[in-house]
Formats: sequence, structure tokens, C-alpha cells
Amino acid sequence: MARWEPNAAERLANAALDLFAERGYENTTVIDIAQRAGLGKSTFFRHFQDKREVLFGRGTMNGLLAEAIAAAPSTAAPLEAVAHALDAAGREVFTSARREFTARRQAVIAANPELQEREALKNLSLIASMTDALRQRGVPDLTARVAAELGALASTIAYERWSQTTAGDDFSEIARQALNDVRASTASC
Repeated sequence: MARWEPNAAERLANAALDLFAERGYENTTVIDIAQRAGLGKSTFFRHFQDKREVLFGRGTMNGLLAEAIAAAPSTAAPLEAVAHALDAAGREVFTSARREFTARRQAVIAANPELQEREALKNLSLIASMTDALRQRGVPDLTARVAAELGALASTIAYERWSQTTAGDDFSEIARQALNDVRASTASC
């Protein structure tokens, strides 16, 4: 594969997942990833800060969720604003084209305690972003926090369901169903 071919970031991410699955996360270097993708180390660092970033990104999901909450109709209740954020995640991030990558990513994370910890920290960051976005809409602190936590739980459930399906299912629909399931189960507590 020529170095000038497009989609360097995607090629690097796929090469990283292949190597993580073959050798383990700990036994894979940035140089290994770049070589597998047919690129140089400097190209890797133009796209990713380190090999963890291949799996976790640069926090763009935080901004996406916050912007979607802010853009929700002014009459939307806090959980409905969170549902708008989950819809945006479905349109922008959890597309059918990314389903295989997502499943492979999850397998790598599940095999490594350090990465599981990083995933938990990422989720806490997403909750904080959603909470802040809800507060900026005028939602009281406790309500904003609860809505963000429930939204994160629904997102986690939806992510698991979506990544295990084989085709066709839209993340936004799965996320809204998960949010409804979370709402229903809190009513019986």
C-alpha cells in the first residue's frame, strides 16, 4: 500500500486493531502499527498522540454530545435532550460502516485491564460533558447529573446491543430503546 493513499487514520486504526488482536496491546508499538499500515511513524503521530488514542480518540465525542444537547428543542426535558445527543452519536459515530471496528475495539479493551480503566474514565468524561451541557440549558444540578448518568447507562447498553448485532440496526433507535428501558426500570425501583 502506497504511503500517499488516502484514509491514513483509518488505515492506522485498522492496523492497530489487527496487531492488538494478534500480539496484545502491550506488545504492539507505534512503529509496528505504522509499518503494518504502510506508513511512517511521523504519520502516526500526525493522527494520534499515542497508541491508546487509536482506541479512545481525542474527546470529540464529548463535544458532539454537548452540542447535540444544546441544539435540542428548548422544550425538551433533560432526558429528551440526552436522547438527542444519543441520536447525534448514532449519526456521526456509530454508523454501520464502523460496526466491525467497534466490535474489534471492544474485544481489545476487554482483554486489557489498563484499557478497561481508560474506557471507564472516558465514560466519566462523557457524563461530565452531558451534565455541563444540561446545566447550560438551565437544568438544576442534581437533575442534570441524574439525566446524564441515565443517558450514559443507556448509551452503554445501546453500544453493547448495537455492537453485537450483525447488520441494519440503527444505533439511534437502539439507544432510544435502551433509554426507554432504563426509564422503565427506574420506575420499578
